Amino acid sequence: MNASPDTIEFRRGVVRPIECIKAGYELIRSQYWLFVGITAVGMIIAGVVPLGILMGPMMCGIYLTLFKHRRGHRIEFGDLFKGFDYFGESLIAALLHMVPIFIIIIPTYIIFYISMFAMMAAQGGGEPDPGILLGFLGVWGIVWLIIIAVLILLGVIFTFAYPLIVDRRLGGFDAVKLSMKAAMANFGGLLGMMLLTSLLTFAGVLLCYVGAFLVLPISFGAIAVAYEQVFGLSEGTGQPDLPPPPPTFT
Repeated sequence: MNASPDTIEFRRGVVRPIECIKAGYELIRSQYWLFVGITAVGMIIAGVVPLGILMGPMMCGIYLTLFKHRRGHRIEFGDLFKGFDYFGESLIAALLHMVPIFIIIIPTYIIFYISMFAMMAAQGGGEPDPGILLGFLGVWGIVWLIIIAVLILLGVIFTFAYPLIVDRRLGGFDAVKLSMKAAMANFGGLLGMMLLTSLLTFAGVLLCYVGAFLVLPISFGAIAVAYEQVFGLSEGTGQPDLPPPPPTFT
């Protein structure tokens, strides 16, 4: 049975970006290369099908392994695909996240190119007037900055959606709604953490792009740590994978 979001409490103003990133690295350090493989494959598979249809299960699989590791359980690469156990609810969350992005981005690109060709046609196909060109670029620069700000806001709002689906067994709509409330109550810290991890990812991209995959597990680890700071980690099920007890002799 799914939990009720009304019974789940969260803390406000507790996310510290740098501390979360450091703790995120400490979380995955002992299994770093395994988490590199899990997050890299998860993100590649998530991008194979449009509209985030596979993104939800992959995100749930990544957080499932992080929480499992945090609880002291043994993790395996195949745990990533246990995210498909949450396929329905994660798909709802993914669509709620991705559809607004497509609604914003696609019409904006269409309008941008139409207006660009219209400006060129108005110039008679010759050299564009520098004043008109600068005005065009200035207006669209402001438009793209606004869009980037909206996309960042969406990213912050959905920070805890997939962790809530995995850890608290919330439905897709409820997870997004509760994530929005908790994210806005910790907006400054989450925004700072997102910007810092984005800078780390950008630095990784500069290293022949491969470096971005090396940063991915740290970014996910930081979000997992932030989630635990805000919501606490549920007790989960099962026991840690401990070695068997020594034999007894009678």
